[in-house]
Amino acid sequence: MTAFAYLAGLLVVIGCMALIDARWRLVFWRAPIVAAVTVVVGVVFFLVWDAAGIVTGVFFRGTSDIVTGIELAPELPLEEPVFLVFLCYLTLVLVLGAERVLAAREGRVPASEREGLR
Repeated sequence: MTAFAYLAGLLVVIGCMALIDARWRLVFWRAPIVAAVTVVVGVVFFLVWDAAGIVTGVFFRGTSDIVTGIELAPELPLEEPVFLVFLCYLTLVLVLGAERVLAAREGRVPASEREGLR
């Protein structure tokens, strides 16, 4: 059962971020198409980055009891794209959340909301 602990943890954290996103309408609940494209582009960018690192021998898959052991490609574990989704989604939530907090402190409307990205 521990073999899926990391993957399960990533999925739980992504779910928690989705709840935060839904509550404050930061990313997917503000502009779902733009958010999806942004996350996909980010994941593809980092997968290409990972592929370059794997080919050059910089990146390799280590062993651990908490990962599934399933590889999508040599040295590319199943958990990697899920982690990249988490990373890209987290970045969007943090940036748009920080923008909203700073705008509220200054008493103004965030630029992303002025531009119609609601």
